[in-house]
Amino acid sequence: MWTLVQTPPLPSPPCGVQNPYSSYRRRRISIAFGHSTGNSKSIKSIPRCNYNDSIQSFCKKGQLKEALQLLSQEPNPTQHTYELLILSCSEKHSFYDALTVHRKLIDDGFEQDSFLATKLINMFSNFDSIDHARQVFDKIYNRTIFIWNAFFRALTLAGHGVEVLDLYRHMNAIGIIPSDRFTYTYVLKACVVASIPKHKEIHAHIFRHGYHTHIHIMTTLIDVYARFGSVQNATCVFSQMPQKNMVSWSAMIACYAKNGKPLEAFDVFRDMMTHVLLPNSVTMVSVVQACAALGALEQGKLLHGYIIRNGLDSILPVLSALVTMYARCGALELGRRVFDQMGKRDVVAWNSMISSYGIHGFGAKAIETFREMIRHGVSPSPISFVSVLGACSHAGLVEEGKQLFDSMWKEHKIYPSVEHYACMVDLLGRANQLEEAAIIIQDMRIEPGPKVWGSLLGSCRIHCNVELAERASRRLFELEPTNAGNYVLLADIYAEAKMWDEVKQVRKLLEAKGLRKVSGCSMIEVKRKIYSLQSVDEINIQIEQIHALLLKLSMEMKQNGMYVPDTRIVLYDLEEEEKERILLGHSEKLAVAFGLINSSKGDPIRISKNLRLCEDCHSFTKLISKYTNREILVRDINRFHHFSNGVCSCGDYW
Repeated sequence: MWTLVQTPPLPSPPCGVQNPYSSYRRRRISIAFGHSTGNSKSIKSIPRCNYNDSIQSFCKKGQLKEALQLLSQEPNPTQHTYELLILSCSEKHSFYDALTVHRKLIDDGFEQDSFLATKLINMFSNFDSIDHARQVFDKIYNRTIFIWNAFFRALTLAGHGVEVLDLYRHMNAIGIIPSDRFTYTYVLKACVVASIPKHKEIHAHIFRHGYHTHIHIMTTLIDVYARFGSVQNATCVFSQMPQKNMVSWSAMIACYAKNGKPLEAFDVFRDMMTHVLLPNSVTMVSVVQACAALGALEQGKLLHGYIIRNGLDSILPVLSALVTMYARCGALELGRRVFDQMGKRDVVAWNSMISSYGIHGFGAKAIETFREMIRHGVSPSPISFVSVLGACSHAGLVEEGKQLFDSMWKEHKIYPSVEHYACMVDLLGRANQLEEAAIIIQDMRIEPGPKVWGSLLGSCRIHCNVELAERASRRLFELEPTNAGNYVLLADIYAEAKMWDEVKQVRKLLEAKGLRKVSGCSMIEVKRKIYSLQSVDEINIQIEQIHALLLKLSMEMKQNGMYVPDTRIVLYDLEEEEKERILLGHSEKLAVAFGLINSSKGDPIRISKNLRLCEDCHSFTKLISKYTNREILVRDINRFHHFSNGVCSCGDYW
C-alpha cells in the first residue's frame, strides 16, 4: 500500500482556502512506498498564517520595507504577490530590494514563470541593469513573445541596438514565436539606436505579416525613416495610412521639420488643423522648430499666441522651443523674455538660452548664462558644452573655450565627444591657430570623424591654408565620399590661392562621382507669408524686378566707391564682368531685394540661408543696410548677422 508522508506539514491558508501552486514551484510532498500505520492524522495539514494579502496590501500602499519583512515569513508567496513586489521595487527605485526579491523568487521556484520573467526584465531595465535583465532572459526556457519584447525594449533603451537586431533574426530563424506590434516597434527603434539602416527590411516583414495598417507601427516607421533622412519614404507611409491619429500627424510634421523641409512641415500642420485635430505639446514643438528654421517671426508669434490660449505655455519642451525660435528669428530679446518667465527651467531650457546667445555672437553672455545655470544647481549636459563652446567659437573667445573644454572632465565628469572636439577645432581654426587645431585632432583618443575634419577644412577655407586643407579633405573624401560640400570647400580654397588647375581637377572629380553642389536657398517672411528664393530662380514672378533693383543698387554703390565685388569666390576662370553677374544672382541678395520691394519702409528684413554667407554677400548687405537705411537680419548655417548702418554684429568674424 502507498502512504503519503508529509515532511514538513503542508501549510493551509485561513478559512480552508487552498493556496494555488505554480507548475514551476518546488514540491514539498514526498511520495514513499510502505505500509499504512493507520494514523489518519499523518496526512492532515497544520494551519499556518497566510501573509500574501498583507504583503500585497503593503505594496499597494508603497510600504515596501514592511512587505519585505512579511515576505521572509511567508512560505508560499503567490505569483501576484511577486508581481506587486517587483512593481513596488521599481516605484521605490530600490535596486538592493529588487535583488532581494529576485533571489527569494528563485528560491520559491518561480524562476521559470514567464509572466514574472517579463516583469523582472522590465524592472531591471528601469534600473539600467541590462546584465541582470539578460540573466533573466538567458535562464528562462519558455520564452513567450512578451519576454522577447521586454528584452528587446531593455536592450534598445540601453543602447544595444545591434544585439536586438541579432536576436530578432534568431527569433525569426526559430520560427516558433510570431512577432506582434510591440516587437516591430522595438526592433525599428533598435535600427536607430544601432545606426544600422535595416528599417526597410523590417518594413517588408511588417507588410508580409499584415501589420501595415496598424497605426502605432506605421507611426514608428515614419519616425525611423525620418531619423535616417528618408523623407520620401516617410511621406509614402504617411499618405497610405488608412487612419491617422495625433501622434501620426506629429511624427510627419517632425519628419519635415528635422530634415530641412520647414515649409512642408507647415503644410502638414495646416492640413492637420483642417481635420479638426487639436495639436498637443509634441506637435507644437515640431511646428515651432519649423518656424525657427524659416526665420518666420510673425508666424512664430501667432504660434505663441495659440500655445498660450490652449494652456501649453507651462510645458517645458514647448517653452524651450519658443526660446530657440525667437532667437533664430532674430528676436533674441523675446526669447529671453520667455526664458525669464519660466517658472521652472531644466537643462534643455538653459541650453536653449546659451545657444541663442551663441548664434548671435554674444559669447560672454553665453558663458555667463552657462555659469548661472550651474549656480542654480542644474548640471550641464554634453549639449550644454556644445552650445557654450560654439558660442566661444563665434565670438573668438579662445582662452575661455579652452578652460571650459578642460572643465568637462575635471569638474563635471563628462567625456568630450566628437562634437566637443569639433567645436574646439572650429574655435582654434577660426582664430587662425590651425596648427594647434591639427595637434588636437592628432591627440584625440577617439576617431575624429567627418565633423572634426569638416571643422578643420572650414577653418582652412577662412584662412586659405592649402596644406592642411588637402590633409583634411583626403580624410573627408574617405569618410564622406558623396558629400559634395567637402569638394566645393576644397575648390574654394584652391580658387582663392589661384590654383586653377587644382580647381579644375576637383570639379572633374565632382562630375565623375555624379555629385552636385547644394544650391543656395534663402527664406524671407513678408507680411506673414514665407517666400523661398534660390540662386537660379526663374519661378518668382518678380524675378526681373529683383534683378533690375540689384543691378541698380550695385551700379550706384560702385560709382560712389562703396562697393567692390569680391570675385575671388567665383570658381570659374571667367571675365570679371561675368563673375559679377554670377555674384548678383546669389540667393541672399535676391532675398534682400525681394524684401526691399515688398516690405514697408522701416520694417526689418529677416532672411535665413541654408549655406554659409559668402564674403561678397556679407559686404554687399552691410552696404545695403547703410545705403537704404534698413535693418537686415540674416541667419546663415552657422550664426546670425545683424546688419545696421553699414556694420555687422559679427564684427566680420564668422
